[in-house]
Amino acid sequence: MNAESFETAMNTAGLLQLEQRLIAEGVPFAVVTVIRAAPPTSTQVGAQALVDRDGTLHGWIGGGCARAIVIEAARQSMRCGQPRRVRISNEPSAPDAEVEAHAMPCASNGALELFIQPTVPAPLVVVFGATPAAHEACVLARRMGLRASMAAEAAHPGEARFDAASLDRAGAMYALVATQGDGDEDALEAALRSQVEAVLLIASRRKADRLRETMRARGIGEARLSVLHAPAGPAIHAHTPQEIALGAVAGLVALRHEREQADASASESAAHAGVQTEAVPQLTPCEAPDLPAVDAARYRNPVCGMSIEIASAKHVVEYGGQKVYFCCDCCKAEFEREPERYLAAAHGESGLHVEAR
Repeated sequence: MNAESFETAMNTAGLLQLEQRLIAEGVPFAVVTVIRAAPPTSTQVGAQALVDRDGTLHGWIGGGCARAIVIEAARQSMRCGQPRRVRISNEPSAPDAEVEAHAMPCASNGALELFIQPTVPAPLVVVFGATPAAHEACVLARRMGLRASMAAEAAHPGEARFDAASLDRAGAMYALVATQGDGDEDALEAALRSQVEAVLLIASRRKADRLRETMRARGIGEARLSVLHAPAGPAIHAHTPQEIALGAVAGLVALRHEREQADASASESAAHAGVQTEAVPQLTPCEAPDLPAVDAARYRNPVCGMSIEIASAKHVVEYGGQKVYFCCDCCKAEFEREPERYLAAAHGESGLHVEAR
């Protein structure tokens, strides 16, 4: 095994361990794989990186020129839960609805095409109650691919029976109230005071209407009452706890798919309109004039114009008694080919910070 293959294997092993840890923690992430690399580029086909929910990139899929585009595309992929292909290139190509195209901002050009696969944890549903239907619903929800847990009750007398804040700390998306006469009001109030997207209540219509009035009397506003679904799920004429749980979980599954379809429709509408929600920022072209100024802790790459943090810069050249910083190897190599040209252009920009040796 040569040095490059060994480094790739070590990188892959580290990413796999990180994936397993994030999956166990229920944290979203996206894996980025290079599926095409046209020279000059500093990566190869098959190279992988992982982008976590905070936008940190682990691994290597190319130089700094592509980094911002890849990270934002990965974060968008996590938000909608859908994979995507991204092309970063200045090569002329026919429009492709399945590929998100971006200009290559690096002066050395090259081209990258990447596949982004998000891993988004299943929605978490918290089930209130100790009834047979509650336990059946918890088990069935897990079989349907949801994460489900039973709501914990207060351990000490005098405390509120259920804690709304615990749902928010757990990141719950749905709440299912299956108390069926044992603490209905307290459970429903806690669920509605949390930030869950929907609350499903196992109850008859008459009882549900009475509980709505009770919630209004307890200060729950109409905006939160609008997320209450009661009775829970479709009418299946359920009689047994198993059947009641089945109907409630069917309601959860329907809500999950409705949300996914709404997200997909919003993305599709934005694409047809030529507008991206939270669009990937367009990076400054390599030879564009009027580049924004940078502060003393940063340096403007004289080749592509990207602002670089001096303290963490990895690509540095000493030339003519000064240090010159670059975002990637490609820009560094381009500068070394014609240093006087790029320094002359850089000194003409008011925002250039030069660090003397």
